[in-house]
Amino acid sequence: MQLIKKITVFITACTSMITLSGMYESVTPVALEAESVLGKETINFYDYWKEKYLVQNPYVTDETQYYVFYGDQTYSEAGYEVEVTVSEAHGYGMLIAASMSDYDNEAKEIFDGMYRYYQSHLSEIGPNLMAWQQKDNGKAIVNSSGADSATDGDMDIAYALLMADSVWGSDGEINYKQSAVDVINDIMTYEVNKTDWVLQLGDWVYGSSENDTYYSATRSSDFIMQYMPVFAEATGDERWLKLYENTYNIINKIVDKYGTGILPDFIIKDSATGEFIPAPANLLESENDGNYYYNACRTPWRISMDYLINGNEDALNFANTLNKFIINKTSSDPWNIMAGYTLEGTAVSDWNDLCFDAPFLVSAACGENSNWHHSLRDMILNYGEDVYFGDTIAMLCLIVDDGCWIVPESVNMSIPGDVNADGTFNISDVVMMQKWLLAVPDVKLEDWKSGDLCDDNILNVVDLCLMKSKLIEK
Repeated sequence: MQLIKKITVFITACTSMITLSGMYESVTPVALEAESVLGKETINFYDYWKEKYLVQNPYVTDETQYYVFYGDQTYSEAGYEVEVTVSEAHGYGMLIAASMSDYDNEAKEIFDGMYRYYQSHLSEIGPNLMAWQQKDNGKAIVNSSGADSATDGDMDIAYALLMADSVWGSDGEINYKQSAVDVINDIMTYEVNKTDWVLQLGDWVYGSSENDTYYSATRSSDFIMQYMPVFAEATGDERWLKLYENTYNIINKIVDKYGTGILPDFIIKDSATGEFIPAPANLLESENDGNYYYNACRTPWRISMDYLINGNEDALNFANTLNKFIINKTSSDPWNIMAGYTLEGTAVSDWNDLCFDAPFLVSAACGENSNWHHSLRDMILNYGEDVYFGDTIAMLCLIVDDGCWIVPESVNMSIPGDVNADGTFNISDVVMMQKWLLAVPDVKLEDWKSGDLCDDNILNVVDLCLMKSKLIEK
């Protein structure tokens, strides 16, 4: 059985919340959890997004398939083979469809059609991961050469499937929960560097040598921190919590070093020091691979969500540092946000782009400057027609900002402290927890969540101390 938990917003003094009337008001410091409602502007934006980007596969007649169009031209317009979508776009579309289940009576049909499209375009490496790009050759939608995966697309697809399980259940034609677990397990197998415990760029890195440049390379836009504890809970695999902690170590060191909150598109491991540092130019995509550019532009949304939902203090520090930088840099005018910065905060472009603007709405929701938040939201809603990337990111950020992000969670029937899941809490649980924290080989917590007595999705010595105190009381 699953529950739907709408976004939990942790509010500090003077933080602005959007009320159902669309007005802003100051509230006192509390942890607020409530069933939120999408604003009219967000629903209107969804109608625009759906009309412009959601496409049915015209070549498949025995079932309905949908994908998110991300190209500039269709095959019929171009007259030659064109790329039409990527797994990143597909994951976004599945997240949006599940999120709109209360507002669009076609949402389930769309989601299931997107699931069938995903199943028809799998990677040649990770069996449950999605091939990163497809093209229209005039006869069919086919995978581009090199049918391998991209990590963020797979993470979004997995999370969207957990959303679908929460919204519609898994007793119908599609077992959303099992499909999600299959994808999550493949991400852990094929897309996680288990030496340094960082996300890799895709399953194409799987099996590479530790001496390979790409083995320890990671993409900051893949740091979707809020997902990791959910994946741990869905699979019972506590390695997701290790990845969660180590990824924050990387984030925190870069935030502390540069003081801007700006993260680079790509990050590599320095062979001399073992530290994770900004990538050199042209590591994978462009001369801006070591700058805040068209990948990292998503990090204010991806990382800040972990504070809005889980109250993670590292995410809050990231958001506050970033907010301070961008407000000062733009003189509080979001139209002055530039499309890219060095980590020190120097603009690398002289234009504004919606895909850079919209994610700051989520980090602004973590802060105390209501005027900045209001200005950002007003800008996004009045930006005008954009391209796939900006419009789709804006759509997702508006859903989060309205407080309607779905967090699937299992009904917890476990006994607090019973990490060995034998039905009782006793000294053996304390011993197992202590051994696990000391990384004793072959020690596995059967129910890690029951050991999270701080209820912060992190297992550490504080939880162990609480377990010991609980045992003494008992």
